[in-house]
Amino acid sequence: MTAETSQTLDRGLRVLKLLADTDHGLTVTELSNRLGVNRTVVYRLLATLEQHALVRRDLGGRARVGLGVLRLGRQVHPLVREAALPALRSLAEDIGATAHLTLVDGTEALAVAVVEPTWTDYHVAYRAGFRHPLDRGAAGRAILAARQGSLIEPGYTLTHGELEAGASGAAAPLVGISGLEGSVGVVMLADAVPERVGPRVVDAAREVADALR
Repeated sequence: MTAETSQTLDRGLRVLKLLADTDHGLTVTELSNRLGVNRTVVYRLLATLEQHALVRRDLGGRARVGLGVLRLGRQVHPLVREAALPALRSLAEDIGATAHLTLVDGTEALAVAVVEPTWTDYHVAYRAGFRHPLDRGAAGRAILAARQGSLIEPGYTLTHGELEAGASGAAAPLVGISGLEGSVGVVMLADAVPERVGPRVVDAAREVADALR
């Protein structure tokens, strides 16, 4: 038996998703067309979302995501971290390198979950909360490649010495998760990443993506 749902709530959430997928906002008419409802319904939805600061309208009348979503977003990282940890632990122990989940935060890459291997004599110290530009390091480069559609087989990105001298990294983007850009990777003290690491990172990224769906 299908659970009873709220049509108004569903439409409001669809408005937020549509606005989150655009950088320039949407007009009432554009939202009306995409939702398949009349403009009066859209006005009511926007007015309600504005009261909660989830939507704002600029001087031109275009609706955009409001700052209120940031309060909700603060609770996202712990949930994402919890879902990703099993795959990251397995990756770190299997490869013997520090594994991490990195998400886009504005124009930067932000490590939200990090797992270090337990059996190695030494490994790269990498902490949750570490930030770096998206165009430096395997984690950010994998995200950019996926965003630009330029990531080709075998599906992972390799770097050396971009964030720390003597360290190499491998990362694969999270795929198929609406509204979330990120990557799973490892960083190790090595001149080059061993051949088996890249495919293993791709598998881990797939496991994390599955856990987040």
